[in-house]
Amino acid sequence: MELTFMFPLFNRFRKGHFEHGVHPDYHKGITCDKEIRRMAFAPRLIVPVSQHIGAPAVPVVKAGQEVVRGQLIAEADGFFSVPVHAPATGIVEAIDLMHSAAGPKVLSIVIKVYEAASQQVLESYPVDPMQLDRDELIKRVQNSGLAGLGGAAFPSHVKLQVPEEKQAEVLVVNGCECEPYLTCDHRVMLEQPENLLQGVRYALRITGAKRAIIGIEDNKADAARLLREKLTDNDPISVELVETKYPQGAEKMLLKSLLGLEVPVGGLPIDVGVVVNNVGTLAQLGRLLPSGEGLTERVITVSGSGMEKAGNYLVPIGTPVSFILEQVGVEAEYEEVIMGGPMMGMSIASLEVPVTKGTSGVLVFRERRFIEEQGERGTRFPCIKCGRCVDACPMRLNPAQMVWLAEKREYTAMQEKFNLNSCFECGCCSFVCPSNIPLVQYFRIAKSINNENRKATA
Repeated sequence: MELTFMFPLFNRFRKGHFEHGVHPDYHKGITCDKEIRRMAFAPRLIVPVSQHIGAPAVPVVKAGQEVVRGQLIAEADGFFSVPVHAPATGIVEAIDLMHSAAGPKVLSIVIKVYEAASQQVLESYPVDPMQLDRDELIKRVQNSGLAGLGGAAFPSHVKLQVPEEKQAEVLVVNGCECEPYLTCDHRVMLEQPENLLQGVRYALRITGAKRAIIGIEDNKADAARLLREKLTDNDPISVELVETKYPQGAEKMLLKSLLGLEVPVGGLPIDVGVVVNNVGTLAQLGRLLPSGEGLTERVITVSGSGMEKAGNYLVPIGTPVSFILEQVGVEAEYEEVIMGGPMMGMSIASLEVPVTKGTSGVLVFRERRFIEEQGERGTRFPCIKCGRCVDACPMRLNPAQMVWLAEKREYTAMQEKFNLNSCFECGCCSFVCPSNIPLVQYFRIAKSINNENRKATA
């Protein structure tokens, strides 16, 4: 199905724009001009075997075993899984349950890092990707351990493998980075444009898409200009600016803004002929695929309040948050540490939580929460039926009605009557609620209960 045939159906859309959403204070000026710097290796790395959506990887090392940086330490458990590689040379101290950002402890490989090691990647399998067919490329992507670096951590090889019954017409590259504070993708576009564009070329080859569009919010126009300068005449790649508005970086919002397309309820972008990937993910693809290395590190933003060295850092996967805070010189008392962005990220209960493949930022706040900066927040009040949550929801849902059902524990009705699963937990409703109702938390709980009930009756 050619996308050009579909455009007349959406001829009323305004390019670069989607309906609803919010305009929070972005706070990107703290780090947007800070170049990526390598952070020191922590003396002890905690590497979860499940850092992606899908089956956890299976450890192939034992406690007491020496490992070198880049070595396979946990292999993929089937196609919908990715392997894990040693982020540093050292010795496996333990394989045990350790803290995670999501709350429950997860099986992790703990590595005591050798201080005197050079920390060069000592295990790699270089290849010319352009000499490989699609199946070989997909296998190489899986072997690299690459998962979506935008936060979702979906296995990259699965996303790039288009089902036989589908056809990819366009590859959309997500460079919006709409979450406040986060600037790591912005810096990757500015500092690693060659890796990014090479990754886009590889992704076009793998998916069979005819062209690629890199969508960037207009508050990062410098990145758009640079990427356009780096394009060759033969590249079927364009760079387009879209409106700076949250959550512009959500797949469904970006497709609406760039192409005027709407993904069906319960569907995926490939259902309308599109594959979507994050700029950070494709920059790593451009680097890892020819080198044959495994993913051992990623760029994160460290920002917020009360620190001396906020910035963008290249951090080994498995680095504990406590070590990061020491390195950036957190100098004041703080109330909350969030992994990811302030709108969709998770507040962590332990500073021993490690950086994983899906960690885009570590944010420190003196206040209880980012949304509390918008006014006198903290105390919850009854819903006043103002409708602000309905006006803000980019998926055109009714958050107020769903919360009313959630309080009555009518979780099934939330899905059957109000499309609960269409909510991707962007947090717009919670952000605008004058009664400070934690709407997103209600929806997460409802989804979890519905999933458990479905498994119990399967």
